[in-house]
Amino acid sequence: MTHASPTDYADASQWRGTTIVAVRKAGKLVVAGDGQVSIGPTVMKGNARKVRRLAGGNVVAGFAGATADAFALFERLEAKLEQYPGQLARACVELAKDWRTDRYLRRLEAMLIVGDSVETYLLTGAGDVLEPEDGIVAVGSGGNYALSAARALFDYEDDPEVIARKSMAIAARICVYTNENLTVEVLGSD
Repeated sequence: MTHASPTDYADASQWRGTTIVAVRKAGKLVVAGDGQVSIGPTVMKGNARKVRRLAGGNVVAGFAGATADAFALFERLEAKLEQYPGQLARACVELAKDWRTDRYLRRLEAMLIVGDSVETYLLTGAGDVLEPEDGIVAVGSGGNYALSAARALFDYEDDPEVIARKSMAIAARICVYTNENLTVEVLGSD
C-alpha cells in the first residue's frame, strides 16, 4: 500500500479537472466553468471558482490548469488591462509575450479564456493568442466535450447562456474531472 507524499501534490501532471467554455452570440458573452479540482483519482474540491471578472467587471476570464499559476496570470492580465484600457487584444498579446519570454512566467501551467463585450481570446504559455472564428472556445479536461456540444447547439439555441450551461452539463456527464457545480459570468445585452 502506497501513500501520497507532499511531493505528489506538487506535480502538476497529477492535477486534473476543469472545463471552461465561452459562447458569444446575440451580443452576449457567456463564460462558464465547473468547480471540480482533482488530484489523481481523488476529488479535492467541488466548488472552486475558475471564472472571474477583471477590469472593473468589463472582462471575464476563466482558467484551466494550476490555480496559483492562473491567479498569477490573472494579476498580470489585470495590470496589462490597466496599462492598455479598452484594448483587450493588445493586453492579451502583451501578456502572451511576457508569458513566453519571462523565465518565471514560462513555468506557469495554465490556459486562459478571456473576453469582453466585443472580443474573446484563448491564451497559452506557448505565446498563442487565438480568437475563435465561431464565437465558441473551451479548455480543460472536458473542453473538447463542451466545445462539441456548444457547436452542436449553436444553430438551435438563441441564448448563449443556455448553450454554455447545456454544454457544461454534457461535459460533466462524460469527463470524470468535470462536475456540474458551475460559475457562469455574462457580459452584454439581454
